Amino acid sequence: MVAAKGVERLLNVIMTIGSRRRIDRAKLFAVIPDYASATSDQAAERMFERDKAAILELGLPLATERDVLDENTVYYRIDAGASDAVLDLTTEEYTVLLAASRAWDDAAAGGAARRVRSKLLSLGHDADPDLLRRTPRGAVESLPVLSPLLEAVTAARSVRFTYRGTQGVPAQRHVEPWVVGVHEGHWYIHGWDLDRSAPRLFRASRIESFPTAGPPAVQERPEQTDLASVLEAMHESDDQARAVVAAAPFKALALRDRAGAPLDAERLELSPLPRPAARRLVLADVRWGELLEPATWRAELAEVLTAIADAHEGEGDLAGVEAAAVRPEPRIRTTPTGADTLSRLISEASYVMERGEVDLAELSAALGVSTTQLITDLQVLFVCGDMGTGWEDLIEAEWEHGTVRVRNAEPLRRALRLSAVEITALLAGLAALEPSAGEAEAIVASARRKLLAEAASVDEMASRTADRAESVLTAVHRALRADADGDASRLTIRYSSTDRPGTSVRRIRPLRIDTDGTRSYLLADCELAEAERRFRLDRIVEILPPGTPQVRAGTGAGPTLDGLVDGQVWLRLDPPGRWVAESFDADQLRDGTDGSTFARVDSPVRAALVDAVLESAGAVEVLSPRELRDTIVTVARVAGTRHTQA
Repeated sequence: MVAAKGVERLLNVIMTIGSRRRIDRAKLFAVIPDYASATSDQAAERMFERDKAAILELGLPLATERDVLDENTVYYRIDAGASDAVLDLTTEEYTVLLAASRAWDDAAAGGAARRVRSKLLSLGHDADPDLLRRTPRGAVESLPVLSPLLEAVTAARSVRFTYRGTQGVPAQRHVEPWVVGVHEGHWYIHGWDLDRSAPRLFRASRIESFPTAGPPAVQERPEQTDLASVLEAMHESDDQARAVVAAAPFKALALRDRAGAPLDAERLELSPLPRPAARRLVLADVRWGELLEPATWRAELAEVLTAIADAHEGEGDLAGVEAAAVRPEPRIRTTPTGADTLSRLISEASYVMERGEVDLAELSAALGVSTTQLITDLQVLFVCGDMGTGWEDLIEAEWEHGTVRVRNAEPLRRALRLSAVEITALLAGLAALEPSAGEAEAIVASARRKLLAEAASVDEMASRTADRAESVLTAVHRALRADADGDASRLTIRYSSTDRPGTSVRRIRPLRIDTDGTRSYLLADCELAEAERRFRLDRIVEILPPGTPQVRAGTGAGPTLDGLVDGQVWLRLDPPGRWVAESFDADQLRDGTDGSTFARVDSPVRAALVDAVLESAGAVEVLSPRELRDTIVTVARVAGTRHTQA
């Protein structure tokens, strides 16, 4: 990696080499001040070798050649022909990749996420503003541990890190990663655990130290490593069968997708599943469904629901919470490296030179950095240039009156090649956007193919949306493209909410699609509510004719599950249920003296939390507030009674 203090030197090296057809090593060493003032020839050599590696890592095609008449004379040049061939993208493909790069929280995700947007901007493309507006705003789980893990995969090296597994106790792990990828919006690492001499799966969010590189990997990597298959294998069981479920029309949507059943079908038959996997699926939608077969599974489900209800009777025991120690949050901090800064500087210069001049605010928005940072960068550019000719060939950078101009920096006007690590970051961003891509799905697919052609060893990490959502996505994207004042921008939808029975019919004007990497949401003006509302895309079950009367969903006879829980919720988590704290982004975790874990969740979505408690099959207990415990008792007893009736 480049040290921050070496950024100016590297810019000078790139400018000096790139400003001429070629330059010999001796002259380069004489004109670059840091090389010329090195304590010895050997020190200058070591410094230059590090700089060469950094330039190549940056993605610039630095070429070395020897004089045909004198082998002792070494020349260096920037291979402009090789640079011109980097990622030949259409405007549409560039646009979706730019959107994918913005799916990352740059500040949290580490070097790969910080560099990838800068390198895309260096390609010199202009995005399609209409397509960029319609491309969903994404969010990929952004973690500072990802860059070293991705680099370990591409470099075939082992890594060491502190990991807090399901038992809640942090431990040192020594792993040879085979694949680092995204599944349902979360990052996982699958590889060979050297301490346990077996394959293991790790969730990246449970890593509590910055991974450090270890020796080269020695265990042979499997030819096929599919994260979805690895995760499904965790639910394997000899007890497998076809589960048959009775379900309310337009409800239990995940089960319907599994069964490939119509939206109004009242009987669903799932493909053969292991008992633990089927139990979890049915429990997650048990408010809307009833397991009919197999009979033994049905009886087990009734017992689980009864146990959940019994555990939530009366007041919760908060004594364990008071005695438990607050778990400190892992402090894994990363700071921008010299490579990150240099990548950004070159991209800024290239972006401005392609356009002649750029508004300071526009450049700030494009790079995702503050205007203060941009001015600092421009000040660095201003003091760098071709060191072989003198001060008159320094880069000219201006930013007066909010307009940026960069001149005399042609060697920086080039595309930067993406590394395998950065390609993986973009693939993850595409995976987050694809479920909402709709008519842009073919563009996403072609952009992915070109990324994979750049790094064939990178695993593809995206899954297609369920077939039933295709017509909804097509209609939504058509409405987003339409004139906001025209009828074509309005849709009439049937919406199946999670908090009440039945469905509502609403006339809406779509505004944009957001995604959190796991779920996609449509923000729209709703005539029925007379306000903006957010709808989960997978719960828009169908598009109705324009004249269909609007209607609200009924409240039903059960407890009210709409809205947020008012205030704090305390949970007690057994190891199999610790995923609930992660799914709801717990605001505080505490470790009990008996090995239990307690989580505080502030104002969670009521219906979602009730469903998660049921899905955990008794591994999660709500300790407070009392009214939420009472709600779970009612819901669990009603569902349990359905499963005990003949």
